[in-house]
Amino acid sequence: MRATDGPPPPPALRLAVPAKVNLALHVLGRRESGYHELQSLVAFAAVTDGDEVTVRFSPPDRERSDDRPPRTPDFVVGGPFAGNVPHGAENLAVAAARLCPEIAAVHLTKGLPVAAGIGGGSADAAAVLRAAAIHRGIAASDFAADGLSLGADIPVCLDGRPSIMEGIGEVLRPAELPPVAGILVNPGVPLATADVFRALRKRDNPRFEMPPLADAGALCDWLAGTRNDLEAPARACCTDIDAVLNAVAATEGCALARMSGSGPTVFGLFPDAAARDAAVARLAAAAPSRWWIRAVRFAGSADGLPPAVEMDDGALAPAG
Repeated sequence: MRATDGPPPPPALRLAVPAKVNLALHVLGRRESGYHELQSLVAFAAVTDGDEVTVRFSPPDRERSDDRPPRTPDFVVGGPFAGNVPHGAENLAVAAARLCPEIAAVHLTKGLPVAAGIGGGSADAAAVLRAAAIHRGIAASDFAADGLSLGADIPVCLDGRPSIMEGIGEVLRPAELPPVAGILVNPGVPLATADVFRALRKRDNPRFEMPPLADAGALCDWLAGTRNDLEAPARACCTDIDAVLNAVAATEGCALARMSGSGPTVFGLFPDAAARDAAVARLAAAAPSRWWIRAVRFAGSADGLPPAVEMDDGALAPAG
């Protein structure tokens, strides 16, 4: 299985799964297949108590060959949102693992809201594929085509760096972004992507052109002239989004408040961590208890991917 010589790979890897956030999302058209042509500026934010994936591999002498029928690996889900995701083969993390015969088990800690517009399921699947790539000693991008077959957001989550995503998700270009202090706020209700696209009225919107951006202030100024074309239909489907957008935008120092993806999660961008933390404190004190509110840092282009942690075979229970 391994593409490189060296010491044997660890029996298990644990990866933190960042939230995928669409800082801008323009809908450019619709293909005959029904898929939409998109252009999106994507960034990633580590969430302290977010999703986490632990992948256990079969011992080398027990790995299955690629030409044998795929087997569903053992799968366990924990965490505060475990009850909101499939616990079987229909989970994207399991579907990704089935592409890799060497994977024996996947343990998922679900700390990100589900059906939230921040790529949770796709990011979980991408983490499984990235673990398999590390195990094999190959580039994660080698799984991009397989990932796209499972979900349009998986290739960009597999890459894990700020990107401009186009087509249906298969065209990626690196985006030069500074790190930015931010918050994520979810109103505590799920929103199905299909419902949002059905409510979309205008499907042939103009593209954006991204200039060089020197700092977080320049990024926020430029983003103000871009859009999320799914925000209006999402707000029609889920009126809770209005309250979240208004609350985030009203916090002191907020440079931009916008919905991510197909919603309903809203992000806010701030000039520094102090302003961000103050906003989180004010929101937490005033918001309904069901709102999920987190302080985050959007990774810049110079930041590396979160490291994979080598695990012993006996330390695989999901946290939470």
